[in-house]
Amino acid sequence: MTNSVDFSGRPFHFIGIGGIGMSALAYILAKRQFPVSGSDLRPNHMTHKLESMGAHIFGRQEASNLEFFRPQVLVNTVVLNSQEQLLTATNSKLPQVICSTAINTNNLEYKAALELGCPILHRSDVLAALIADYHSIAVAGTHGKTTTSSMIGYMLLEAGLDPTILVGGEVNAWSGNARLGQSQYLVAEADESDGSLVKHTPEIGIITNIELDHPDHYDTLEEVIDIFQTFAKGCKTLIGSIDCATVRDRLQPTISYSLHSDPDADYTVTNIDYRADGTTALVWERGKALGVLKLRLLSRHNLSNALAAVAVGRVLGLEFGAIAKGIATFEGARRRFEFRGEVNGITFIDDYAHHPSEIRATLAAARLQARPGQRVVAIFQPHRYSRTLTFLEEFAESFTHADLVVLTDIYSAGEPNLGQISGEHLTAEIAQHHSQVVYQPTLLAVCEYLLQTLRPGDLALFLGAGNLNQVIPEVITTLREPAKATS
Repeated sequence: MTNSVDFSGRPFHFIGIGGIGMSALAYILAKRQFPVSGSDLRPNHMTHKLESMGAHIFGRQEASNLEFFRPQVLVNTVVLNSQEQLLTATNSKLPQVICSTAINTNNLEYKAALELGCPILHRSDVLAALIADYHSIAVAGTHGKTTTSSMIGYMLLEAGLDPTILVGGEVNAWSGNARLGQSQYLVAEADESDGSLVKHTPEIGIITNIELDHPDHYDTLEEVIDIFQTFAKGCKTLIGSIDCATVRDRLQPTISYSLHSDPDADYTVTNIDYRADGTTALVWERGKALGVLKLRLLSRHNLSNALAAVAVGRVLGLEFGAIAKGIATFEGARRRFEFRGEVNGITFIDDYAHHPSEIRATLAAARLQARPGQRVVAIFQPHRYSRTLTFLEEFAESFTHADLVVLTDIYSAGEPNLGQISGEHLTAEIAQHHSQVVYQPTLLAVCEYLLQTLRPGDLALFLGAGNLNQVIPEVITTLREPAKATS
């Protein structure tokens, strides 16, 4: 794939435009008045939003989609005389075709774009070009990227800095996963999953932590560290959590933060109070007390994310009062401990956690919020065969804060099933560490089991990066209308 992005007015065409990362880029480009089109096999609210903005959306991924651009080419054949002029004009009208790692070389639309001579760009090439176009803040790390980047974006927005924002989740404050601001600032979530993190060279980079999370792309943690080291070298200022030993020892950030009273940390906290309705802590900057930070988000991992936001705000010259005010009203991104409703005394929470570390942290937050005697029911859909197999032992030990664990089968995310691992296999492993584990193979079976099992007072926590959360509205609706369920 080529990596030179043309911002002169040439069209952008996205194969898989409805994805969380692709749609954010498409939104920013459309708001900047570039011609945008794209395709997706499953139209969703994001594609509908882009369509309402003037983007041309195809509901299929076929070679014929590229015919949309041919009339523009044919017009030029009438007015131009030389073959060289014709070729130049034709190529200028062809779109820049944007793909993510999920699009393989056998995709018919991708092959047609190659045959037509369209420039082919990876999603990360466009993000890297936008990062280079702004005074950028890029948030990287195995866990916490979406929450941290969203929190920083919201903090800058509330402080009047009017940032452009691209994140891997949806945020109510800007009604989606992207926002076009009018200032020099851009806040972006930078993903390491496919190695493309190395393309980004922001003014400020943040690394929240480093673990192996994508065994489909990396064989060892050392390979992951290498990617983060390259990213770190491209950042003018690197902010990192030294609570992560790998960040501390292998990256040595310019500015560091820690939840512990670490004398080497630039930003620390004391007087921490984790409560069911949020968290408070006294923030210190290089030995000087800045003030009390309050946040609505639960548990220690979100306090760490907030401390990263404090560090960014201070680098940009914000007073602590403005920083604290923004963080205090930040409600979080969707699917990050998102409240989905309460019916018959049962609370429904949706969370994107799909790695053992994330599951442990999210369940700890749920236990913190749970009232005395309230059951925490963890409903988990494993994500990818490779991840489930690689971290089988870690997954087995990550549900200690749950009273009941309900598992369904693995969401493949496009991976082939090699028969090495299954949801039933993972259930058996968890059962060696937990006395209350149930396997329900399909989403329909999960729904039926929950309708029979959930009881007033339960906190039902849905975990996973796949499509498990589709169950939530059905369960809530059925519980609200029991008469229909039995008729």
